[in-house]
Parts: sequence; structure tokens; C-alpha cells
Amino acid sequence: MTTSYDCTAAEQRAAGLEHAQRAIRENKCVVFPTDTVYGIAADAFSPLAVTMLLASKGRSRAMPPPVLIPRLNALDGLATEVPAEARRLAEAFWPGGLTLILHAQPSLDWDLGETKGTVALRIPADDIAQDLLTLTGPLAVSSANRTGQAAAQTAAAAEAQLAESVEVYLEGGHRPAEGADALASTIVDATAVPLRVVRQGAISLARLREVVPGLVDVDGNAPSAPEPGTATPPPAESSAEPSAEPGEKSDAEPSAEPGEKSDAEPSAEPGAGTGAV
Repeated sequence: MTTSYDCTAAEQRAAGLEHAQRAIRENKCVVFPTDTVYGIAADAFSPLAVTMLLASKGRSRAMPPPVLIPRLNALDGLATEVPAEARRLAEAFWPGGLTLILHAQPSLDWDLGETKGTVALRIPADDIAQDLLTLTGPLAVSSANRTGQAAAQTAAAAEAQLAESVEVYLEGGHRPAEGADALASTIVDATAVPLRVVRQGAISLARLREVVPGLVDVDGNAPSAPEPGTATPPPAESSAEPSAEPGEKSDAEPSAEPGEKSDAEPSAEPGAGTGAV
């Protein structure tokens, strides 16, 4: 039986979190808000629960869910061979809209699908999500929608798609704030150096490169650099004519605006992280 809780009310929030914790323990799925969009969650360490999550979305094991964690110190318990650049990104943008694909700890007893030995990790910047993760520990989480449908921005919208495949719906209001675009997290492949963006989302490439300047973009392009030995051109003389009128748009357009989601999917995914919230 499906139950919905209005988590904007303190009593219902407490009851909803308790019910959600129990549902996770019983290998059932729950829906809750994150800082990006709503997610559908299951116990990351229960193959049965992960199978139910994928079935609810209409997905196969070829599209494994990422894992949300409550604290940064869980990173080393779930991932191995973490590059220093990935740690800097985690420290800068967690909690927040960044998912990192890393090598999974080989000793872990879990089955998220065809991950190719990787795991996608994120800490959400949302109080309800944080409260639930503190109660349950790491959760396998994907966007709360049927595959091919729009990501849900309320629990009610998620329920319209997922119906009784979910035990508990935690309604926390619109995610992100009403009127804002529903952007999923930015995904960075940190299984090799240089790190590479494989999906543009909530955090722009420009912000990421402030922390890791050598980050490769979704098209495989490294940041441009001047030729070795090339001197920086001197500033133009005040009498010189500008090459374009003030406010005139340059003919050269970037391939995508910072923060804009790319329509092009990468040619190969590292395994984990498809459908990351």
C-alpha cells in the first residue's frame, strides 16, 4: 500500500521518515526530494531492492543507479583509487549537484547492475534527503520518473508515473524552487585522469574548472591553452578601432552555455551513474 506524507508539516515529516526507513529495510522503494529533482530510492546493498527500483522506472541492469551518501567520509568506504582532483571537486561541491563516477570498493557486497566496477556518488543539499540518508545509510537513487518521461519536481508528479511500485512518497514541495529549471546533477567521470564531464547539469563547466582547471568537457575537449612560448598580446592602443561594436555578438559561439545540458550523450559511459538525480 502506497502512503504519501506532507513533509512541510513537522509531524508528517517525522512519520514519513520513519515509514521510509522501515520501507528501505524491507527492500521497498521510496520517493523523496533532493536539491535537483525528486528521486526514487532503494537499499544500495540489496540486489532485490535495486531490481525493484529499476523495474519501477522501466530500466534494465545496463543502466545502474548512482548512490547518494550522507557525509563526505563515506566516500572512501564505497570508492577506491580516488584521484586528488575528484576529492577537490567533492570538497567544493558536496553537498550539491555533482555526481562523481569512481572505482567501486571491490570488497563491497552489492549489485547495482552492470556498473563495470564503478559507482556514482553524490551528497544532496536537501534537508529531507539528508535526514533520510542519516537514518538509512547509502541509497541507490535515480530520478523519480519512468524512463523517457520528464523528471518529477514534486512527489505527486512522481506518484503519477510510478504509482504503487513505491511504498512511501515524501512530499517536500517543488524541487528545485518553483519556476527554476529541473536540472539533474552534473556527472564527472573520475575513473581516469584527466577527469571528464559526461553529463552537464546543475553545476557549470566553468565552475568545475575553477577547482580542476584541466577538466575535459562532454565533447572530449580539454581547456584551451596558449601555444608554448606565445606571449600574451599587449592591450590595444586607445586609438585602435575595436573589432566589434560594444555589445555586438561575436561570430564564434561556444558549443554550449555554462550549465546548459548537452543533448549529445557521450559515446561510452563508464558504467555507473545513468539516471543520476
